[in-house]
Amino acid sequence: MRGHGGFLRWREKSWVLLAEVDPGSGQSPAGTSPAWSDVGRDDRPPSVDLRTDVPHAARLYDYFLGGKDNFAADREAAARVLEIFPGVATGARANRRFLGRAVRFAADLGVRQYLDIGTGIPAADNTHEVAQSVATDSRVVYVDNDPIVLTHARALLHGTPEGRTAYLDADFRDHRRILSAPETAGLIDFARPVALLTVALLHFIPDEAEPGEVLERYKAALPPGSVLIFSHATGDLVDDPEESRAVVGTYSGAGVNLTVRSREQVKEFFSGWDLVEPGIVPVSEWRPDGNLHDAALRTSQAGAFAGVAVKPA
Repeated sequence: MRGHGGFLRWREKSWVLLAEVDPGSGQSPAGTSPAWSDVGRDDRPPSVDLRTDVPHAARLYDYFLGGKDNFAADREAAARVLEIFPGVATGARANRRFLGRAVRFAADLGVRQYLDIGTGIPAADNTHEVAQSVATDSRVVYVDNDPIVLTHARALLHGTPEGRTAYLDADFRDHRRILSAPETAGLIDFARPVALLTVALLHFIPDEAEPGEVLERYKAALPPGSVLIFSHATGDLVDDPEESRAVVGTYSGAGVNLTVRSREQVKEFFSGWDLVEPGIVPVSEWRPDGNLHDAALRTSQAGAFAGVAVKPA
């Protein structure tokens, strides 16, 4: 998987690792991020099942975000994508800023529980950092099933002493496992509102895997007042449709499924929930906060739609 921290390879295989940080463990406070500068050099030993000689979706996204957790094969593939669509890096960063604004929105609504599926490689302003900067007792369960993310699981688990975070290594499609895992049940009370994040995730799931049907399983498990935070790659916004097709082809050539969907298709993912203003818009245009980079971003560079919805009573 992944979504917001990176474009993740869709895998048939998944495995489970459950880990948790207890309150009062002395982890770093909200708003501070671990340093990633020593990670991602090409001379580091690869982790189990980690191929560094072929492009990897999460590492491509990391590269577009300006991160260091990528290898030569990733950078070469990223360069090919940038040749076709130079705006992909600015769009990826805008997607990341959308995540932060949307999490703050949920926190301001009073949501204190977050299920972040498709976590990806850590970057600035991870979900728990943003949520706990608003309310230190916020709880976050991160979910991913990618080995490159697994190598950073411990780094993701830094939160406030008052709040708690957990990491679940599992496949998005395995909703029963994710919703019933002991660590999920230990942090999330499904009788109270939950923010569900599937940011930059579902475009890595092909239509035949029925991503909408799977998402409905999660939505059905959440109580009224819960929030869906969602973004998805699209070809609707580009000036030349051939650019979108070429980007999809480049990802496919690297072994990464990428399914861009239209605004109407994206809207279907919110079915039954109330979209908050401004509805489904380019990622940089969802409740902008004055960021100069978002203000300067052309719509054709956004590359993805974003939206937030609340489950009605």
